[in-house]
Amino acid sequence: MALTRKNIPETQAFTASGGENSAKDVTDATNSPASGFSIDEAEVARFSALAAKWWDVKGEFAPLHKFNPTRVRFIRDTCLMHFSHLDGDDIHPFDHMRLLDVGCGGGLLSEPMRRMGFEVTGLDASEKNIGTAKAHATQDGLDIRYLAQTVEQLAASGEPLFDVVLCMEVIEHVADPREFLKTCASLVKPGGLMFVATLNRTTKSFALGIVAAEYVLRWVPQGTHDWNKFLKPSEIEDFLSETDLTPDPAVGVSYNPILDQWALSNDIAVNYMMVARYF
Repeated sequence: MALTRKNIPETQAFTASGGENSAKDVTDATNSPASGFSIDEAEVARFSALAAKWWDVKGEFAPLHKFNPTRVRFIRDTCLMHFSHLDGDDIHPFDHMRLLDVGCGGGLLSEPMRRMGFEVTGLDASEKNIGTAKAHATQDGLDIRYLAQTVEQLAASGEPLFDVVLCMEVIEHVADPREFLKTCASLVKPGGLMFVATLNRTTKSFALGIVAAEYVLRWVPQGTHDWNKFLKPSEIEDFLSETDLTPDPAVGVSYNPILDQWALSNDIAVNYMMVARYF
């Protein structure tokens, strides 16, 4: 059963993406034609510089900290419905299932996924981000496998496939989104899921995701996003048509400034998430 956009209350939308693709102090990865061709080196350098700030709830990644509970619930609920044999009342319903968090940054999603039982591999092209993620996981007593690699490197290594692959707030920061998504999809095992979260390329997303978020409210540093790299749901669907995965309709995520919280929404004009299934 898929989560749909029906009967989800609409609220005001703002960008939540703080650049969780992060990226690398791109050394060997970007020099190898087979290992990191989707990387955008400018994005890599910019987000690596913020590596020490991932867990500062009032810092540059504050929007992601507020956004995180909504996307964690969405992932959990969708997985429980898809993998119907699982017990939703179990505190660790996803024990022994493999999950890949592509562009894991400092581990904001990897850690709650591990707490729910997933065997988590957190992947980021930035060695500095991986260092932050490892240190925080150790501090919290979590055994998470973190790799300072590109997704192309991982795919070329013969890595076993994953039950769930996360591409959350990543694709709008890569140089070749089509090839990036195809590589991510190649790591999903039959019967598995891939989650994609990004921003739509609309007039509303320019007004709220760029002007408001970066220049008026200053939620994220100026230059965090390039509106021209935002992707329409139809473009994600087109990319996925070249893979074995079938996408569900996009689900919007909007911010309610009165409640100061994010929620699923019918409005996909700014932030949205998609699920793709390997039937």
